Amino acid sequence: MITAACGGEGANREVTLRFSYWGTDVRQQRTEEAIKRFEAKNPAINVVGEFSGFGTYYETLAEKVAAGDAPDVITLEIRGLREYAERGTLADLSSEVSTSDLDAKVLAAGAMDGKQFAVPTGVNAWSLVADPKAIEGAGQKLPRDTAWTWDDYINLAARITAGTGGKVYGTQQAFNPAFLQIFAAQRGESFYNGNKIGMSPETIKAWWAVHRRLIKAKGSPEVAKSVELGTQGVDRSLFATGTGAMGMWWSNELSAISKASGGKEVELLRMPKVEGAAAGGMFLQPAMFYSASAKSASQAEAAKFIDFLINDPEAGAIILSDRGLPANSRVLAAVRDKLPEIDKKTLAFLDEIKGELTDSPAAPPKGASAMEDILTRYTDEVLFGRMRPDNAARKFITEANALIAG
Repeated sequence: MITAACGGEGANREVTLRFSYWGTDVRQQRTEEAIKRFEAKNPAINVVGEFSGFGTYYETLAEKVAAGDAPDVITLEIRGLREYAERGTLADLSSEVSTSDLDAKVLAAGAMDGKQFAVPTGVNAWSLVADPKAIEGAGQKLPRDTAWTWDDYINLAARITAGTGGKVYGTQQAFNPAFLQIFAAQRGESFYNGNKIGMSPETIKAWWAVHRRLIKAKGSPEVAKSVELGTQGVDRSLFATGTGAMGMWWSNELSAISKASGGKEVELLRMPKVEGAAAGGMFLQPAMFYSASAKSASQAEAAKFIDFLINDPEAGAIILSDRGLPANSRVLAAVRDKLPEIDKKTLAFLDEIKGELTDSPAAPPKGASAMEDILTRYTDEVLFGRMRPDNAARKFITEANALIAG
């Protein structure tokens, strides 16, 4: 919404930007503080945050876009990026936001057809999280993560559970597509190949076999409990209740995991590998993106706000790692010493593995925002024994291909 400032013709106009985002109370507090700082630097621009929990965010956003009422600045995940870009919702920010201090490969994840539709807020990596004391308490040692395999992971998880008499499970199951993406890359396959699924049925079955073997070996809870945990946040994880020694999460969640577990020490580890894999398959992914509405009457101001959030060290000092470790190298250098110790640990881990990482994935095909739900549904069918893995893998690929065909 744009209103003319008092003072007659030629007076600076005042602009109100709407900014949609999701998250926790802490994120809302930090974001509101960053907004106030931006407004202090730009008195003619007001920013109104449209905040919600993650569960309702995309449904509400879709309704606003369909009604022609899109926010001026929109926060998106990579899975929904192409869908909004291809329907003409997003503006091209190529010449509007400075991106010279952002990693080119990470930045490319927000680009399509030569246009920069979105700018990454920060980066993270899907990683294995371990509780060293819980592992040692079970009479085991932290794995040598540069060389461990899925067999090693399953066996270690089973020994931890056995070593604690079942009081602490070796690991919590994870069903995120990022896990399958890494697993597929270790087998020389990609999750997507254009507008098709790039994985073979054999790879999907092998991934399900890891889950089934963990349950059979008692390295994780039984099926119903594992599935239930998969729908919950870190605050209700096995880590939070002191009953799990390992799990998989995005690296920027390490702080929340530590907090949920009462501040216990946690370590990030490389993902286990398929036997003989040439690459580990781990990758940096933008935690989320900032984009601007193509229908906004205040696109220049929207771009200026995004530029502030991405490139201004003052904004970085407020937001810190809440939206991933800052994607801007200059901002990261400026706030490095201000990061909590747990985030410094995450940064050290990402620095350690950066030479092993594959390229950041491109925005997935239109329709991919529903992929996690489809994968979860077929995973549940297999784990509960309602479908044979062969049949489930074929049906998953068929349904997924129909969804993303265009």
